[in-house]
Amino acid sequence: MNTKLNKSDWIILSIVYGVTIILGCFDYYKEGNKLIEYLVDFPTSTLLSIFIIIVFIQKIIPQLLVQKKQYFLFFIVSLLFLTSVGTLDSIIGRFTAGQSLSSIKDILSYLIGGLYNAIDMVSFALGILLIKKFYEGQEKLVSIQKQQKENELKLLRSQLDPHFLFNNLNTLDALIDSDSQKAKEYINRLSLIYRYLIKTKDIEVMELSEELNFAENYIFLMQTRFGNDYDFIIDKKTTIEEKFIPTGALQTLLENAVKHNKAENNKSITVSILIDENWLKVCNTKSKIKTTIESFGTGLQNLNSRYKYLSNQEIEIKNSDLNYSISIPIIKLSE
Repeated sequence: MNTKLNKSDWIILSIVYGVTIILGCFDYYKEGNKLIEYLVDFPTSTLLSIFIIIVFIQKIIPQLLVQKKQYFLFFIVSLLFLTSVGTLDSIIGRFTAGQSLSSIKDILSYLIGGLYNAIDMVSFALGILLIKKFYEGQEKLVSIQKQQKENELKLLRSQLDPHFLFNNLNTLDALIDSDSQKAKEYINRLSLIYRYLIKTKDIEVMELSEELNFAENYIFLMQTRFGNDYDFIIDKKTTIEEKFIPTGALQTLLENAVKHNKAENNKSITVSILIDENWLKVCNTKSKIKTTIESFGTGLQNLNSRYKYLSNQEIEIKNSDLNYSISIPIIKLSE
């Protein structure tokens, strides 16, 4: 909770005590009070009320309730503090009315009256300010959580395969000597991929059509690099307009299929991208060859984390003896 009174807090206090003073003047007029009571009682009560509010908001509540969580001590301190200030206000009121302290017969009752007086002085204004501070704190918390969420998403987006560029440069180096024309096409596709990665580095979700264009360029690189080891299929069972997925999600899924499956006995690995109304699924046949690449599963973990942040949904993984599939929900921003 913000323990400082800001400009809007002072405006609220000015309105509350301004109205209180006006209503109090009507009561004093009906009772026929003296001018000195107007000139002393209202400023004194107002200043003491503001003093109580400042002490509660800046000292008692943050230190005893928020930091130390000393609830019993908070109650005792509050009781004594309110009684003291409320009694002081009552004493000043007696003096301005021309009454002496010697006329007080029951000290305990007078102190209890001082407590009630203090509560009456500050309860409305303090209640409004505490509610206001609570909602300001909630708004700030939401803002901080949103910023934290954005930072975490950017971190997850940045965790691309560090070997991606290295492997493609090796492939390009081999192509330059063997097939210069295809090397030019490879460079063009590679540049389109990195242009896309740079353009979308701060974008969390992307149109499915744009991701598919990216995937086609990525598939070209994989087929050029591995030849017939992989057979890629894109099957659209629905329109792709107004549909979105996390930026780079397809790259993660395709990388996962290629990284963990190697063709054997001239039998290629089939990688299918299946798109229906609500899901995008990447399914691949499995090879029996054990890859030497150590997997920590960070790519899929990051993708799943991004889905939780973006839509509170999770990816679905199915693993059988012959096939491995990952389904990701399609995000519809218009809903």
